[in-house]
Amino acid sequence: MFFTDGIYSFHKPLGWTSYDVVGWVKRRCSTRKVGHAGTLDPAAEGLLLVAVGREYTRDIAKLTAQEKEYVCEITFGVITDTGDRAGQVLSRQIVNIDRGQLPTVLSGFVGKQKQIPPMYSAVKVRGQKLYELARQGIEVERPPREIEIKELELLEFCPPDKARLRIVCSKGTYIRTLCYNIGEKIGGGAYMSSLTRTRIGEYKLSAECIRPQGSRS
Repeated sequence: MFFTDGIYSFHKPLGWTSYDVVGWVKRRCSTRKVGHAGTLDPAAEGLLLVAVGREYTRDIAKLTAQEKEYVCEITFGVITDTGDRAGQVLSRQIVNIDRGQLPTVLSGFVGKQKQIPPMYSAVKVRGQKLYELARQGIEVERPPREIEIKELELLEFCPPDKARLRIVCSKGTYIRTLCYNIGEKIGGGAYMSSLTRTRIGEYKLSAECIRPQGSRS
């Protein structure tokens, strides 16, 4: 496969970083001008837009600013240090979630709000990426950022402690933090046990999306 200039829709696999996908594309095109719109963590999968060529990489900021749609699984009663399944478990307790209370709790998170980014994130504080500090065991105060949850839908409840959610949100929203906050509201905590990005603006995850294969290096 050889890539000419343009915008490409990828299905980023689990375990790959967004930069792994960019590197995979760079080895298959004639330009070094390659970038992606909207980072996905290794523990997440789904739609990743990759721009190839000077003309199209100029559009990365505009693409990144588009609203995003995700489908995630939230697991209640467990808190991890990263907010997802990749982290170490900090607390665990048995919970009995009442499905009937979930729609009311979820509706309380819809709208514009301030969200504190997690320590395990690429957000910079005083010139340092938070995840670099977190790996040193350093926790710093993070200024809250304004985000917007436009839609928050309960797709499925899986007793006793899991649910699948569909989220439509603004740029800069951390779904891990949203899951943690939902768990705090219900009681007992929660973490994001899986995440799939299904849409960026008008670009949608589909069977036609490119799936990188083979070595990441």
